[in-house]
Amino acid sequence: MSDLQTPAGGQLRITLVRSTIGRPADQGRTVRSLGLRRMHHTVVRPDQPAIRGMVQKISHLVKVEEVAGE
Repeated sequence: MSDLQTPAGGQLRITLVRSTIGRPADQGRTVRSLGLRRMHHTVVRPDQPAIRGMVQKISHLVKVEEVAGE
């Protein structure tokens, strides 16, 4: 659980690198709820436990990088 606690203001750069075709529907909904629309699409989201939980659920489909906060 310690990996969920990060400095305030941090952000995550999330990129969809694998398709959701043939995956369970809940994984597809998780990808869409993060704002990812197509392959190699990248979004920046705040580093929060809820976002980390979604990323962990679809970790086999995405690439995640930590970005320093503003």
